[in-house]
Amino acid sequence: MGSYLNPGCGCFEMALRSQIYIDKSGLIDATNECLGTLQRFMCVSRPRRFGKSMAMDMLAAYYDRSLDTAKYFDKMKISESESYREHLNQYDVLKINMQDFLSATSSMDEMLDMLQKYLIFDLLDKYETTVRFRDEKNLIQSMKDVYTKTGHPFVILIDEWDCLFREYAQDKEAQKKYLDFLRTWMKDKDYVALAYMTGILPVKKYGTHSALNMFTEYAMTDPGKLAEFFGFTEEEVKLLCDKYRMDFEEAKAWYDGYHLISNGIEKDILYSMYSPKSVVEAMLRHKFGTYWNQTETYEALKIYIQMNMDGLKDAIVKMLAGEKIPINTGTFSNDMTTFETRDDVLTLLTHLGYLTYDSETEAVSIPNKEVAKEYINAISTMDWKEVTRSVEASRKLLEALWNQDEEAVARGVDQAHREISILEYNDENSLSCTINLAFYFAREYYTIVRELPSGKGFADICFIPRKKHMDKPAVIIELKWDKTAEGAIEQIKQNRYMDSLKEYHGELLLAGINYDKKTKEHTCVIEKYELK
Repeated sequence: MGSYLNPGCGCFEMALRSQIYIDKSGLIDATNECLGTLQRFMCVSRPRRFGKSMAMDMLAAYYDRSLDTAKYFDKMKISESESYREHLNQYDVLKINMQDFLSATSSMDEMLDMLQKYLIFDLLDKYETTVRFRDEKNLIQSMKDVYTKTGHPFVILIDEWDCLFREYAQDKEAQKKYLDFLRTWMKDKDYVALAYMTGILPVKKYGTHSALNMFTEYAMTDPGKLAEFFGFTEEEVKLLCDKYRMDFEEAKAWYDGYHLISNGIEKDILYSMYSPKSVVEAMLRHKFGTYWNQTETYEALKIYIQMNMDGLKDAIVKMLAGEKIPINTGTFSNDMTTFETRDDVLTLLTHLGYLTYDSETEAVSIPNKEVAKEYINAISTMDWKEVTRSVEASRKLLEALWNQDEEAVARGVDQAHREISILEYNDENSLSCTINLAFYFAREYYTIVRELPSGKGFADICFIPRKKHMDKPAVIIELKWDKTAEGAIEQIKQNRYMDSLKEYHGELLLAGINYDKKTKEHTCVIEKYELK
């Protein structure tokens, strides 16, 4: 066993001994499909604390030919695969965390020299008595020599592959040198059975420089066949909630929202993905809270959302109100410093986990309550005072709604409209955005659904109490533009929007809100409705 060559399975064993371990060994079936093929180069990018290193430890334990790990994997999902026995413990594994080498050196040349020196050391230590090395200072030649003698190709696992794009953010020459090294080391080399890299970012785009074009990318914007391994699935979270007696609806509100599509030959599969770190912490602590980003403060998010890009602030405000923002991800340079447009910033935030991307509509949104709190924390320290005031006022506005104080609700919506004047206010959609932001605090208690199918049409906005908050009334809000609030109430009744809540047995409020273009004021009518 070496430090980098066939490093053993200690980390994997620790994961298995943990209180919570979710079997993601199906990933191995996907990597086995790529072994020894032109698709053997895989770059998997997803946010921090989404299980990248654990997956790497599992792959190392499975492929490492110095081990016998059947006792672990025989009990796991991968054991049901036809490829399971064929590849179990059959490869020389090189497992590297690039951050370790980056932190230990002060230049790119020094880092690459150390990396090659340490890998060669392990190769010589293992094979010096059985392999004749042509050049003991040349990593590529040394790996060729080992492969020629043993007939066992290498599985190369690289964690934090993209860390240097943060450390050497402005040093284009250092970045190019690093990419050139990776390409020369791996591309067209028959000693590579599989190269599996993980990081936050996809492969760096570098102008006309081809760099790592042999890699297939699996990212938050396009996870491909690996979608179900990017986090915890809904079924996995349901089982954990049952085991730890936690409210699944609350878990969904806090940590769900990453909707990833796996495109297949017969059909596409949509996975509702949860933040693994957050779910584990919530279950073990028996308390819902913000856990995913504890290792990085909201300041990291703040850096990006306060950039003076075209319409970036408007987009963030609309997403806080629950809207989706169409973006073009194609111009993103896959680094954390090159931003030409608003879309580049939003694409980066998707890779960092602060947004989720809907590949069908090509739009982004804030995934869940936990992440939304990070936006509010960041905005509270910026000069977006109008947004902060609207969010802070939303608690009182919600109480006014519960108390059926129509004038107070109308005044509160008026105030929100004036505060968020950056939003164009010319139709029911912009009115809906204002309403959702004005009632921001409602997310503490409700699942908020826009355009909920019901009766003979779609209810504009529904507040549906989560199980933990069934003491709060459900609310159906109908919006009108230059008509009447009374007409909005009548439409709710005529179109039977209440039917959408037929499974709900608590108190129900109907609210009609109208905006008058001439007076530039809102009016509100609220009625209590008895469900039968």
